[in-house]
Amino acid sequence: MALTEVKVPQLSESVAEATMLTWKKKAGDLVTADEILIEIETDKVVLEVPAPSSGVLSEILVGDGATVVAEQLIARIDTDGKVGAAAAAPASSNSTCACCSGTWLQYLLQHLIAWQAWQCQRLQKCWLTMVWQQEP
Repeated sequence: MALTEVKVPQLSESVAEATMLTWKKKAGDLVTADEILIEIETDKVVLEVPAPSSGVLSEILVGDGATVVAEQLIARIDTDGKVGAAAAAPASSNSTCACCSGTWLQYLLQHLIAWQAWQCQRLQKCWLTMVWQQEP
C-alpha cells in the first residue's frame, strides 16, 4: 500500500494559521489527481486543497473546523486504490450483480420483464373492466 500525504499548502507570510472548512470527500472515497478535497480559510483568502495523486482517500487526520498551520499533514491517499477501485469502475455487462449473482444486463432485463408483465396485467384488467361495463 503506497500512501501519499495531503498537507496544508504554504500560507502567505503574514498568515500563521487557517481553518479547515468542509471536506468534499470522505475516507474510503476514490479521488483523482487535482480533485479538490477541502477548502481552507485564512483571514485573507480561501484556499482549495487538491489531491496530490489519484487513489483512495484512506485517512482524514484533521476534521472540519479545525485550525491548521502550513505544511501540516491533514490526510493520506492510498495510491494503489484497491479499496474503492471496484466502486469507481463503470458497470459492464460482464460484471456480476450482488443481488441475483447474474450480470448487470440480466438484472436489468429481469426487472424490465417484471415491470412489463405488471403493466400488461394492469392494462388488461382496465380493458376487461371497460368491456364488461359496456355489455348489457
